[in-house]
Formats: sequence, structure tokens, C-alpha cells
Amino acid sequence: IKLQAYDLSVPQIKKAIQRSNNDVGGRVIEMTEREYIIRGRGYITDKEMLSKVVVGTDNKGTPIVIGDFAKVNIGGNIRRGLVELDGKGEVVGGIVIMRYGEDAFKLIKRLKQKFKEMEPAFPKGVKVVTTYDRSTLIKDSVKTLTEAVTEEIIIVFIIIFLFLLHVRSTFISIITLIVAIAIAFIPMFYMKITSNIMSLAGIIIAIGDVVDGAVIMTENAHLKLQENPDKDRKEVIIEAAKEIGPSIFSSLLIIVVAFIPVFSLQAQEGLLFSPLAYTKTFAVLFGAILSITLVPALMVLFIRGKIKPAEKNPINRFVIAIYKPILRFCVHYRYIIVSASVALMLVTIPAFFMLGSEFMPPLDEGTIMLMPITTPGISIEAAKNLTQVQDKILYSFPEVKLVFGKAGRAETSTDPAPLSMIETIVNLHPKSKWRPGMTKNRLLKEMDKALSLAGVQNAFTMPIKARIDMLTTGIRTPIGIKVLGDNLFTINEIGKKLEKIIRDIPETRSVYAERELGGYFIDFTPDRLAIARYNLEVLDVMDIVETSIGGLDISTTIEGRERYKINIRYPRELRNDVEKLKRVLVPININPKEMPSGRFNHVPLGQLGEIKVKMDASMIKDEMGSLSGWIYVDPETKDIGGYVKKAKNIINTKLHLPKGYFLKWTGQYEFLERMQKLMKTVIPLTLLIIFIILYFNFKGLAQTFIVMLSVPFAAIGGIWLMFILNYNTSVAVWVGMIALLGIAAQTASIMVTYLDKGFLNWSKQGKMNSREDLIKMVVEYGSFRVRPLIMAVGLNIMGLIPILVSKGTGSDIAKRIAIPLWGGLLSLTFLTLLVIPAIYVIWRSIYLKRQLKKDPNDINK
Repeated sequence: IKLQAYDLSVPQIKKAIQRSNNDVGGRVIEMTEREYIIRGRGYITDKEMLSKVVVGTDNKGTPIVIGDFAKVNIGGNIRRGLVELDGKGEVVGGIVIMRYGEDAFKLIKRLKQKFKEMEPAFPKGVKVVTTYDRSTLIKDSVKTLTEAVTEEIIIVFIIIFLFLLHVRSTFISIITLIVAIAIAFIPMFYMKITSNIMSLAGIIIAIGDVVDGAVIMTENAHLKLQENPDKDRKEVIIEAAKEIGPSIFSSLLIIVVAFIPVFSLQAQEGLLFSPLAYTKTFAVLFGAILSITLVPALMVLFIRGKIKPAEKNPINRFVIAIYKPILRFCVHYRYIIVSASVALMLVTIPAFFMLGSEFMPPLDEGTIMLMPITTPGISIEAAKNLTQVQDKILYSFPEVKLVFGKAGRAETSTDPAPLSMIETIVNLHPKSKWRPGMTKNRLLKEMDKALSLAGVQNAFTMPIKARIDMLTTGIRTPIGIKVLGDNLFTINEIGKKLEKIIRDIPETRSVYAERELGGYFIDFTPDRLAIARYNLEVLDVMDIVETSIGGLDISTTIEGRERYKINIRYPRELRNDVEKLKRVLVPININPKEMPSGRFNHVPLGQLGEIKVKMDASMIKDEMGSLSGWIYVDPETKDIGGYVKKAKNIINTKLHLPKGYFLKWTGQYEFLERMQKLMKTVIPLTLLIIFIILYFNFKGLAQTFIVMLSVPFAAIGGIWLMFILNYNTSVAVWVGMIALLGIAAQTASIMVTYLDKGFLNWSKQGKMNSREDLIKMVVEYGSFRVRPLIMAVGLNIMGLIPILVSKGTGSDIAKRIAIPLWGGLLSLTFLTLLVIPAIYVIWRSIYLKRQLKKDPNDINK
């Protein structure tokens, strides 16, 4: 009414403000031998000055200022986000974004110090509350694995001492281990690999391999000193090192090569496991180098005094007493033993395919993240109420320490989240303060049940995991389905059908199909003929819609260091429903004197087009040249691969897709598929490289094939232990299997080397004349050399126990690596000590038979 009374329009106001808010420069003038800079100071500096901006004059020539027809207030912009704490109401939140490659732990420490420095400057009653802190996760996980490493080193010391009963000799392996790990930290430092869960896990699985060389060489030196008590001690030790050093180096090299598949991992799994791969590889590589450089020198220094013979050691006597008759039985009934082993391997194949599959094992971050899915178009007030109700329910759980809810976007240009996207951080008390018998899975189920609200689908995850998932696929749940096609309406209908089908699958916790057409809109469609009758253009009308209704930032006030946008729009009461929007005035260009009596120089917006409420796409997604709609699936099971396989079969049966439309499974399942395809290529190539190394080491195909048989046999124990513990295959499990692959080849090659050495010695001595001689040699040499093999394998088996029994933060991933490795080492022990000698006798028996047919004397030449 006032705009009509003053004969003003919104474009006039916009122009007046813009032309009244400017500073200019007038170059310089010289006065009294000084240079003066000329400045035109026209910036608006406060709201009072803005209210005095002249827009025009009335019939009497009196200036019309903005304050005559408008209210000038300082207010907030349209809110697109909010944060809430503990269900008690809104708070002001802040986000610290770390630069790429920075040390999170050090940064958090500096931030906490900075917060303390800032506190005196806060108004009374205002304080900083940390709502998410990764330093606790870092400290707890590093502490867990550091303790495991320490315990493993102690176990190594005890095992070596028990078998050698020589304290000084024990220090050879310990010093070698410490030096190898210390040197490994040098390239890690330059590669900026920090001490974290993965790098420490690499050390844990490397310790047994690093000391193997030192242990076997030390044991061999003990043996040579017992056999040659009258010779010079130093010469005997050097001879012992020369005898077995090259074989040790090549066997450790196999372990290094076996880890190639881990280096081939891509994307997030590559970034996660590369510290483990580098740490283990560096440690084993330097261990191999030290085994032929430092270890011989340490043996000369430390192997002194009385060396107790192996047969006088009660542990050795016990092991040999148990092992020798069993070995004799196995080589006598070699075909039965080998057939039983093959049968066990065949039985293991179905067990392997019965294992579930997941991309990554769960890392308990100690914090829960709730990301509920709501329908699009939720208002700021509704989002606030929903967030507060959810936070209040979560805070009521005694296990919960703090709840921080965020709806919509933060005040940054990098956060495009809509109001329907809610992220709630739930910090938990230490487990010692939880209710008796409470577990995390049980707690999540109770929370999910308590948060059963209409129109909301719950999805629980963890902060770091959620960020990785969102950055890589955009999917906030473990599994996502993308419906791709050309028409949003059809995609929307397919999504609804999929939601109904998947909800009926028993293992589904929650499922939600995005409503592509779920956005609420008030559309103004211009009537171009009506607009033309008033001598207007469409843009003139749209400017009014954008400015008067939407509010447009047209300029900025300069108030010292502060800046405020100047925004003009109708008061809320004149634009809060469709009927009032129709009455928004649009200035026309026709001269009022030429208009019919009773008409003004404005026309209501409703006469220039149609205004109606409509539902349409709130967000349009495009992928691979097609429109897409997303379905979020949160399964209860951890077996992602099995769940997707089952869901695919059900969907293929119940859903018929129109021509030109297809489904793409994403989320963790997409990563799982990629990793599985990669392993199918890389592992066979790695086995081929190991085969080549073994062939050049043995210079014979038969020995190489015998050693290569150790790989599938060793996997038997790992697979069955995973089956018993109900573990799924994952990237971490495959890392453990890959580590087992190298250890299996190394251990088997040592046994074959010992047996080959015995065969050649007996042949030279003229003792190898029949199959009975061969069996006798295998039993004698096998039992005679059982000590170094038991020590080598035992170090790996016993060394992994600390991580197997650990329950601290970070142990989840480490256990997934250790379980297949530990189980495989058990079956590897059986294979190395019993099956390989049986296979060796079968092979050498055939060889002997052929040689004796040619020339009975040739075999002993």
C-alpha cells in the first residue's frame, strides 16, 4: 500500500540503495608541499544511514526515504542448518577441517591448548564443549597394539631361551629384531608413515618373520659347535652362517615378494593398508639383510661359554620323543597321510565358499554416528524438533556420554547437505561404565527401537567410516542401489518397489528409497500475453519474484571490520501463502495518465501468470549419462556379499525393469567386488613369482612343486578357524592370508632343504640304497632338525596370541589379519612336519627306483 501511495517500485528501491552505497577515489592534489589523497566516502555504515537513503520525491518535492515505507532491521539469513546438544536445545557449533596429510593427533593437541587460551575471552556462562575428538581413538588403538608388540617380543625371548637354554644367544634374535624395526622406521619417516593401527599391525605380523633368520642361524651355529667341539669357535660359527645364510635370505625374500598383492590394493583400502604393507616389508627386508650381515657378527660375540646339547634340553627331548614316532608312522603310511590331507583340502573348499564376505572389518571407533533418513522438504522448525527429540532419546541411555546433532548444512561452501540430512554424533562412556552384559550390537538395537519415529529411517554408522563412504560413493549406508534411467517418475516408482521388496528380506535393518519427486514447490508460470499487454518483459516479472518474495542481496554495508548484506523483500505476513503471493505488486511501464480511471501503476502478480503448489524433484542426480535414484540399505548382517547375493536373487524374481532402466549396487559392496576381482589377478601372479624364486633356489621342479603345495594346505587351518569363529572374508582377512602364503613357502622350503641335504649326505656316504634307507634318513633328519622348525613356526604362532586375546580399540582389524594367519600356521605346522616328509618320500622313492634300475651304484656317486 505504501509503495503504491508513494508511486514507487522495488526496482527503484534496489537502484537507489546501490547508487547510495559506494566509495570512490579522486586521485591526489598538492597543498602546502604535501600530497592529499581525495576520497569520496559514500558507504552505508549502519542501519540508520540505510533508512535515510533517498528513493525519490513526492508531488511537493519532499524527499522519500526508505524509512518512510519500509522497516530496516538486522536479522539472520535464511537458515539451512542447525546444531543441538544432548537434547537440551540449539547451540553454536564449529568444525575444524584438517589439511591433507597433517598429523591429526598433534593438531588436536594444539587445538585443545588454543581453546584453553581462548576461554578467558568468552562471556560469562559460555564454554567450548568438544563434541568429537579423534585423539582418544588414536591413543587407545596405538596403546592396544603397542602392548601387543611388547608382549610379542617377550614371548619371542621366552621361546628362544626355552629351546636353546642360552641367554646370550637369545639376545642375538632380540637385537636383530629391534635393529630391523628401528631401521624400518627410517624409510617410514621419509614416506610420512605415522605410528597408527596399520603400521603397528605390520610390525606385529612381521616380528616372527624378522627373527626367523636369526633363530635358525643361531640354532645351526649351536649344532655345529656341538658337532665340532675341538675346532676354533669363530671358524665354526662362520661356517655355520655360510652353510645356511643364503637359504635364509632367499626364504625371507619370498615373504617380501608374497606381500605384493597388498601393494596393489586401490582407493581407500590401498590407503588404509599401505602403512601395514610398507612397515612389514621394510622390517622383513631389513631382517633378511641383517640375517647375513649383523647376525653372524652377533653370533661370534654372544655364542660363548657352555652350549647345552639339544638332547640334554628337556623340551627338545620331549618334542623329539613325540615327533619321531609320529613322523615314522606318517612316512610309512605316506599315501594314506597325503590322501587324507588332500581330502581335508577338498572338504575345506565348501567351507570357504560358505564364509560371508565384507569389504572392511568393523573398527570400533568408540563413537556412534546416527544418520537418519527423512523425506525431502522438511522445514527448519521440523528438523529442529526432530533432532532435539532424537538427541534427547539417545542421551537417556546410561552408556551415552554426549550427543551432538546436526541438521542441514554448516555455514561453509563445502557442505551441500539439505535439511533432511541429519548427522548425530553419539559419544559413549568407557565400556567399564556400561550396564552389565551390554554390548555395542545390543546397544544399537535398543537405540534403533527407541528411535522408531514416523517418517524416519535410522542408519547407524561411525564418523570416520561415514566420511569415507560419503566421499567415495555418496552412500551413507553400507549398501546402496542406484536406479539408472531416463525418466525421474519411472525411477521413483522403481525405487518404491525396491524399497518394499528389500524391507521383506529378514536381514534388513532399514531401507529407504529417495523420493525423487518428493520436493515441495510453489511454481509461478508467466502468462506471456498478459505480461505483454502491460508493456512488460518476462524478466521484469521474474525480478519481482526473486527480489520481493525470495529476497535478494543487492549491496553490503561496511561497518568497520564487519560486513552485512543488504537484502530487500516483502514482510513475512505478505508472502507466506499462495493467495498473498498473488497480491505481490509488479510495477508496469504504462504512463498512469493513459490508464483507465481507478487503476494504478502496479499490477498484482496473480494477473501475470499462474501460481500453484506442485511436487517435483528436489534434487536431480546424474550418473553415466543417465538420471539416477538412490536406495539406502542398512543390513543387520555383516556379510555384505551374502546379503547382496540373496537380495539380487529376490529382486530378479519379483521386479521387472522397463527397457532402458538398470540397477547398480554400490556402497561397500562396490569396493568388495573391486577388491575380489583384483585378488583373482594379483595372487596368481604373486604365486608365479614365488615359484620362479623357489625354482632358482632349488634348481629342481620337484622340490619347487612340493613347497608350492604348502600354500593351499596352509590355508586349511585359516579357513576352518574363520568358519568356526563366524568371520567374514574381507580386505584384512586377505592381508592375513597373503602373509600366510609367504610364511608357508618359507617354512616348507626350509624342511625340503634339510631333507635334500640329508639325502645328498647319505648318498655320498653310500647309505642310500633302498626305500627303507630313504625312510630312515627322512625320520632321522626330520627329527634331528625339528627344533629350528618348531622354533620358527612357534614364534609366529605364539607371537600372535597377544593380539588374538586383545579386546582394546584397534584390535578388531588386527584380529581379522591374525586369525587366518594363526589358523594357517597351525595347519602349516602339521603340513611341514608330517605331510611334506611323506610327499618327499613318495617323490624320492620314484627317483630311487629309476636310478637303481639304471645303475645301482649311480645313486651314491
